Amino acid sequence: MVLDTDLASIQESRHLVKKAKEAQLQLAHFNEQQIDKILVSIVEAIEANAERLARMACKETEYGIVEHKIAKNLFASREVYESTKHIKTIGTISEDSYAKVIRYAAPMGVLVGVTPRTNPTSTIIHNALCAIKGANSIVFSPHPFAVQCGCATAELINEAAVRAGAPDGVCSCLSLTSLQATNELMHHSDVAAIIATGGPGLVKSAYSAGKPAFGVGSGNVPVFIERTADVKQAVSDIMVSKTFDNGMICASEQSIIVDQPIQDEVIAELKRLGAYFLSPEEVKKAGRVVITPAGGMNNALVGQLPAVIAEKAGISIPPDAKLLIAPMDGYGRDYPLSHEKLTTVLGFYVVNDWKEACNLSIELLKLGGIGHSCAIHSLNETIIHEFLQKPVFRIIVNTPSALGGIGQTTGLMPSLTLGCGTWGGSSISENLGPQHLINIKHLTYGIKKATFAKTQTFTTAASSLLQQPKVDSLNIQSDAIEDIVKQVLQQLKVC
Repeated sequence: MVLDTDLASIQESRHLVKKAKEAQLQLAHFNEQQIDKILVSIVEAIEANAERLARMACKETEYGIVEHKIAKNLFASREVYESTKHIKTIGTISEDSYAKVIRYAAPMGVLVGVTPRTNPTSTIIHNALCAIKGANSIVFSPHPFAVQCGCATAELINEAAVRAGAPDGVCSCLSLTSLQATNELMHHSDVAAIIATGGPGLVKSAYSAGKPAFGVGSGNVPVFIERTADVKQAVSDIMVSKTFDNGMICASEQSIIVDQPIQDEVIAELKRLGAYFLSPEEVKKAGRVVITPAGGMNNALVGQLPAVIAEKAGISIPPDAKLLIAPMDGYGRDYPLSHEKLTTVLGFYVVNDWKEACNLSIELLKLGGIGHSCAIHSLNETIIHEFLQKPVFRIIVNTPSALGGIGQTTGLMPSLTLGCGTWGGSSISENLGPQHLINIKHLTYGIKKATFAKTQTFTTAASSLLQQPKVDSLNIQSDAIEDIVKQVLQQLKVC
């Protein structure tokens, strides 16, 4: 008998939700200490298996660098746990004795996490920790090219949780993926909310499912190197950021914008650190293979080394080139490399001053990064603060944008799910944390008396209208009608 994989995947999704629901109903009665014990067990299990999961992810997805995926797994586990362990998500989370309001956490229930090919294991780790901290269970739908590593990660998390006393089924992952199965998960009546990390199509589907969703929009992050910047540090930060896991973090820089007075210095430093500047003809060749005609990224070149991209484009580059730099004098459809490039390619622009940089940043963000992030390297605080006017929710200053955006080198919430606010089609404008995955009850006492000022009632106003002189309906003039309307409106204003 031939197995219908679509039907089988739908059945699996229903089974996993049913099991997750049963687990969550038990988990809802756990106290803070019990939940924390589970989280610690998960973190320890991830730390012990970070390399294995990273190697699985690189092999299956054919994206990225093993060492950097290890670092992301450790960041998503230990660093996320340490940074969020103080957040109250169980029982009473605050009491205001003056206002006499008690805030009390309640779980959302069963969550669904839709995860990307770019960060397949670290996204599951982060989202599972945040979900379980709020006494939720979670079912993941992995990218079709990240099923094995996704299932291995979810299984490891679930086993570690069970060892610490959690009910079986708090974390699971589809092993049979299909569009139908993902839709079944997102629309299932027992699913409370969705965390969607991926492309705009996926995020739109999540928000169309008819229930609360947390989506992550696209980036296209511009970085401005202003004339007062420490050029060596700025260029080093950009190189570190854009080469980290071959540029796949959505907060990584996509185009460098350089202040004209320091142009030569920046170019020299980029070349010294291993960046290769493409010629005008090479820019065209690279643009044709990296970006599709519709303006999207060619999936085959996501997270690839410069040598792979150059070979595909028919370009000869030094074997030790770490980044490909594409000098450009425009943006939009005729300039493919002005779009988001989750790989080792950067656009390069030169501007006359910071105001021109601001305008160019906005135009680049309009190509697909509204609400996400922008970066600036500068020692001029006035100009830095001008970037608060940009249509993004993360302005990352003097640090690698990819690592600053996820909270590794900044004070932001450590996260691999970055909200883009309503401007980017997201329900949150900050980095997702466990505080977003709980409901909050409010127990509140009366502390002031209700008083109402005496006003003319509608009955009184209507009565006064009825006392107006009667008019022969057959002889009403337009001026009279206008007067009556004015009187009615005046009386309604009184009410």
